[in-house]
Amino acid sequence: MTGRKIVVALGGNAILATDASAAAQQRALRETAKYLVKFIQQGDSLIISHGNGPQVGNILLQQAAGSTPDNPEMPIDTAVAMTQGSIGYWLQNAMAAELAALGLEMDVATVVTQVVVDENDPAFEAPTKPIGPFYNQEEISVIQAANPAFHFVEDAGRGYRRVVPSPRPIDVIEAGAVNHLVNAGVIPIAAGGGGIPVVRHGHGLVGCEAVIDKDFASEKLAERVGADQLIILTAVDHVYVNFNTPQQEQLTSISVAELQHHIADGQFAAGSMLPKVEAAIEFVTHRPEGQAVITSLSNLGQFIENGSGTVVSTVSAESNV
Repeated sequence: MTGRKIVVALGGNAILATDASAAAQQRALRETAKYLVKFIQQGDSLIISHGNGPQVGNILLQQAAGSTPDNPEMPIDTAVAMTQGSIGYWLQNAMAAELAALGLEMDVATVVTQVVVDENDPAFEAPTKPIGPFYNQEEISVIQAANPAFHFVEDAGRGYRRVVPSPRPIDVIEAGAVNHLVNAGVIPIAAGGGGIPVVRHGHGLVGCEAVIDKDFASEKLAERVGADQLIILTAVDHVYVNFNTPQQEQLTSISVAELQHHIADGQFAAGSMLPKVEAAIEFVTHRPEGQAVITSLSNLGQFIENGSGTVVSTVSAESNV
């Protein structure tokens, strides 16, 4: 399993847990880098993408709190670009340090990445993508009084979060540049935060008020660069059916058809595992020779050594253990 082109999609919550300080997020990424360099050690070409839900939400709140007529807040697309820069900066440094510690000479570069969406996507009429921290009812009453255009929803009993439109990605503008970097032996960090959402207007691109799901954006990037493998990292080592019940079963190697059957049975939560499963299906559908993997960051070593995780392919396979 060497010499492959691999896209690894990190979750925004893997970078920011409870401490939103720059120092805490940098510490988290230094630990993340220790796992990611394992792919380089085995001879793979690596492309890293990442989420930004907590980070972009915090930036938007800071922007709103400090907005004045002379210094107005920036729109969501620009806030996404900001997080691409900040998280990319931290991750570049973390990867470079870990590579140097292992005696590996490679460059790491962040690509400010634009992802095309359809301006007529129905998602613009129904905001669903959670961003930022959790709030109680009193807190959102204060925030909404100051920002009446904001939408909030209750999130799995954990409190309330702001939601924004989440259209599906159509294309990745900088996919060619990412491939050039890979071919030059550089590790690119791309499609951060799902990419900067843009729509085509004539010969130009115009940013829009949305946040693209990072799993779908990572899939589109993996598809466009011709990746051999898309690895989507989440909080658990495997995808499960009958999750958190006595009948819980982990899925190991599974086909697209089997996963689609589980989706039809309502096995995966819309706000958590479902988009990861759908992105995995989409990737192997467009790249039948490829594989999609869903596992956790802490399980990456086991995946590299023995294939531990949920591996999705077009062929039928034993789906659980």
